[in-house]
Order: sequence, then C-alpha cells, then structure tokens
Amino acid sequence: MEKKVLTQEEIQSLKKIQSSQQILLDTFGDLEYKIQILDLEKQKLKQTLQLQIEEEIKIGKQLQEKYGDGNIDLEKGEFIPISWFWHSLRYL
Repeated sequence: MEKKVLTQEEIQSLKKIQSSQQILLDTFGDLEYKIQILDLEKQKLKQTLQLQIEEEIKIGKQLQEKYGDGNIDLEKGEFIPISWFWHSLRYL
C-alpha cells in the first residue's frame, strides 16, 4: 500500500478543526463549572428563603396570638383588628 501525503491545506484545515474542538471543550468545561457554582448559590438562597418563610410564619403566629386577627400598618406601627377593618370597608 502506497503512503499518501496530505496537502498543507488539508493539514491546516484539520488542525483548525482540532483547535476549535479544544476551545469548545475548554469553554464547555468553564461553563459547567460556573453552572455548578450557580447551583450551589441557588441552593443557599433556597435555604435562606425557607428560613425566612419559617420566621415569617412564627412571627405571624405570635402576633396573632397576642393581637388576634387583623392587619398591621408598619408605617404607623398600628394593629387594625379585622372586625374594625371589614366594618370600615363597608363605608368606603
């Protein structure tokens, strides 16, 4: 079998493809690494959110036990009983 030699153009084309493939592999690796970091950050945020929701529920129950059903005006720092709230809506 006779040896066949590639042309310089064919060699350059193959080297270009090989180089492009390596760049793609490196880029995909970097991207996957960043995705994993983002996933970890997302998990931490979900844990923080869960703790915040639990704290909100806890405080809500404490306030309901202390003041009953109603609404809170944070600007004025006032508790508005639900019966008064619904009563006042009738006259709006």
